[in-house]
Amino acid sequence: MYSRIFIFICVVAIGSSFSANAKDTLTDAMVYAYNTSGLLQQNRAVLRAADEDVASAASQLAPIVSWASTVSHSDRNLSSSFDTSASISFLADFTLYDGGKRNLGVEAAKFSVFATRSSLVNIEQNVLFEAVKAYLEVIRETENVSLREGNLSVISEELRAAKDRFQVGEITKTDVALAEARLAASNSAVAFAKGSYEQAIARYLSATGRKANSLEYPVFIPEVPNSLEKAIAIALIEHPLIDELKNLVKVTEINSKIADLSTGFTLSLGSSVSLDEDGETSGDLSLKASGPIFSGGKLYSSSRKQIALNEQVLARLYSSKITIEQNVTNAFSLLQVAKAAKLAAEEQIKATQVALRGVKEEATLGARTTLEVLNAEQELLDARVQLISAKVDEHLSLYRLLLQIGRLTADYLNLPVRKYDVEEYYNLVKDSPASKTKRGRDLEKVLKSLAQD
Repeated sequence: MYSRIFIFICVVAIGSSFSANAKDTLTDAMVYAYNTSGLLQQNRAVLRAADEDVASAASQLAPIVSWASTVSHSDRNLSSSFDTSASISFLADFTLYDGGKRNLGVEAAKFSVFATRSSLVNIEQNVLFEAVKAYLEVIRETENVSLREGNLSVISEELRAAKDRFQVGEITKTDVALAEARLAASNSAVAFAKGSYEQAIARYLSATGRKANSLEYPVFIPEVPNSLEKAIAIALIEHPLIDELKNLVKVTEINSKIADLSTGFTLSLGSSVSLDEDGETSGDLSLKASGPIFSGGKLYSSSRKQIALNEQVLARLYSSKITIEQNVTNAFSLLQVAKAAKLAAEEQIKATQVALRGVKEEATLGARTTLEVLNAEQELLDARVQLISAKVDEHLSLYRLLLQIGRLTADYLNLPVRKYDVEEYYNLVKDSPASKTKRGRDLEKVLKSLAQD
């Protein structure tokens, strides 16, 4: 029995140890950012508003039914005799023909929704990239602080050794002073590194909504195109900005057609039924045709405006393609530079380690000065710092390339999150608009809570 209890305690202890030592991964950081981003929440609301535009445009295809109630009180011939009457009317109006403007309005609203969805994807990419940057900067600054503190310990030992050698007359006071100066510089470097670390911690909190307690060095390498040509080809197809602008081109083209149809006529059918206080009913049915004759050039101005807006979006699409190609090229180039810098730093560390050992051995024989030893120590430190930066830059460049080709998304990275369904609200309101969603009710609760605070 006691053995079983002992085993249970050990299992619990081991489990607690693992839990306490668990580190956040880069995936965790992106998940935190995805789930807590206020910017994503804001733009999801923008998308839902665009969804409502489709419902609003679609409602124009249905008959419009309304009611009106009238109560009148009149003084006949300025005498003491008054007449009071009341009635209620039900009105219906249905557009039979408008040249297709209402149907085109629905199509324009739909393409606007598609554009807004693509914009949301682009924002999602930026949110995730900010999380990646913040995570990697914490890694960089953590390693940098560790190296600087380690170097401080080494310099402190070198100073103690220099003082001992000075006591026995092996070196001069100048050598001791050089070691003291290098120690002061090392202390300053540690303080600066700690300041940079605190800034990185603050950026991580801002990007993810979480404190960076213990972060694991990234081991996952995302798949990216192995050539610049492939990367550019993917970007021109999959980048959300390209898709957004293509849909906006459709919107302006449709709006231009709508503006052209505004000079045509509209045919509508109207009817009404009235009930007075005596219970008597009356009704009428009317067929109405209408169209503009003169508007001072307003309709033609509107048509020209839509043509200009279409040209604007087309120009923006063209310039965006050029910009995306340039951004992809830069990202691909930075990735290659980071890889080369990492290899160079690794070789430099090997060489400086050999050199440092040699300088120290020669210094014990009096063939090298204290300054030369300190310089060799500094070269090794610089090489290690460069290696850390190169490794971080390599990871950062991988995700930057994903960003520029349009694949830095929760879906492509298969993040363990409940992905936002862009069609859920659209399907909810396109036919029968809802009065209020659960998301909206939850938001109201949050706002009320903030107001009370």
